[in-house]
Amino acid sequence: MASTSVSRVVPASPQKVWDLIGGFDSLPDWLPYIPESTPLEGGRVRRLKNPDGEVIIERLVAFNEAERHYSYAILQAPFPVDGYVSTLRVHAVLGHDDLAEVQWSSRFTPDNTTEDEAVALFTGIYREGLDALHGTLTA
Repeated sequence: MASTSVSRVVPASPQKVWDLIGGFDSLPDWLPYIPESTPLEGGRVRRLKNPDGEVIIERLVAFNEAERHYSYAILQAPFPVDGYVSTLRVHAVLGHDDLAEVQWSSRFTPDNTTEDEAVALFTGIYREGLDALHGTLTA
């Protein structure tokens, strides 16, 4: 099984960051790669579309409001992986009430691709996403 993780310190309190990204259906609010999200099954499943119109369906598998993190599994996507589970987490930055560290990580099994290619794909998505989040918080 392969894995990747990207972290970024952003200029906002952990609660402000969580208020923006902590909703399972909130990706279009900060992630340009996902301009459309439709909640299904009472909000436990989200049907996403990327800019190319490709559909991604994900299920929420864990959610912790107090600790500011959630995990989700991909049910359907145009990605060359199986068994994908990801976690989005917001941490406080010790001694800085106006900063937060956001960590986006996942584990998965590459399918019809190399481990390096699959890791590079998700590392790139996470890096670009956290850069976009930083931009949203400084706009």
